[in-house]
Amino acid sequence: MTSDLLRLTVLGCATPYPSVDNPCSGYLVSGGGTRVWVDAGSGTLAQLQRHVRLDELDAIWISHLHADHSADLLTAYYGALYADIRLAAPIPLYGPPGIADRLAHFLTHTSTRSPIESAFAVDELYDGHQVRVGALTLTSRAVAHGLPAFALRVEAGGRSLVYSGDTAPCPALTSLAEDCDVLLCEADSAQAPSVGEQQVHHTPEDAGGTADAARAGRLIVTHVGRFLTPQQAVARASTRFAGPVEHATPGATFPVG
Repeated sequence: MTSDLLRLTVLGCATPYPSVDNPCSGYLVSGGGTRVWVDAGSGTLAQLQRHVRLDELDAIWISHLHADHSADLLTAYYGALYADIRLAAPIPLYGPPGIADRLAHFLTHTSTRSPIESAFAVDELYDGHQVRVGALTLTSRAVAHGLPAFALRVEAGGRSLVYSGDTAPCPALTSLAEDCDVLLCEADSAQAPSVGEQQVHHTPEDAGGTADAARAGRLIVTHVGRFLTPQQAVARASTRFAGPVEHATPGATFPVG
């Protein structure tokens, strides 16, 4: 059955703000009847509902707390507690340290802290964090983005998908992505940083280099910066990776494996 296959659905991939037809970073990863919302950038909650309701999610996983990857958690909170959703239990939420307090800071408007934990069962990520969610195994590694940030490996049925989150090229990501079927890798930077400037993103060439070093089966570039077209990002990544390279087109679903 198709529901048994590991699949990636792109809800959005824009940075640093949504465009008229492309929300910010967000993905639905599904397989074996399990559904995980991976990153919750602005506009992705609307697109998520094309596929699954909030009360049908098995978990949410957040790479880091920049708004273009997490802002829709705020509206998801209101949806989960104060609308037509009836949660049987809080939605498991895996995210960087401090995520619950960050949400509470934005959502609390009186002297009483908003009940974040009524909507989300928060489990803070750490380097090497691993959890089984239904049919999926989620493994997280800390990566290099200048703040607490994580990459994710999802495995099911002998297939594997790795998502970079936002990060400079780093050994942790390459190790996590080793021999994966699909590497979903950001390509935000149009050019490498100048001497002395900290690198916190991949260029398209970096994405190709990480895929090559990890021996990934296929590369999907995402989070392409606004100074590049998707076609340019794919072409540039292909100079460093000989395997198939595609763009994370909003709305597209990719089978893994």
